[in-house]
Amino acid sequence: MIRIETKARARALQMLYAREAGGEADVAVVATGVARLTGPEPAFFDRAEELTAGVVAQMADIDRAIGEAADNWRVDRLGAIERNILRLGIFELRVGEPPAKVVIDEALQLAHWFGGPRTPAFINGVLDRVARSLGRL
Repeated sequence: MIRIETKARARALQMLYAREAGGEADVAVVATGVARLTGPEPAFFDRAEELTAGVVAQMADIDRAIGEAADNWRVDRLGAIERNILRLGIFELRVGEPPAKVVIDEALQLAHWFGGPRTPAFINGVLDRVARSLGRL
């Protein structure tokens, strides 16, 4: 069985992806569109929208952190899935609510579900570096 928190993160990733793909800046508009396609799922949808809004509010700083931690990769050269998994993970590492190992494990789960075969290793390396720079590992 998939945990509610994991479902919220997966839905937040879908919102971040939809926001980027559709060019819509307003998180509430994106959330409404995603809810129409997937159902509102009250048990975790609000948390997904909170995570999405938090990432969007800190996106410039988060993207800088990705650029610093991802050797030889510019943020705009990353695939949208990888970029948004990293954004979500770094946001949660910065907020400090879940333990760093949980954040990284959850990001790896998203990478396995939504990314390509190399995505989990890349995500793990970048998030590990960011967590260490924040003193979380």
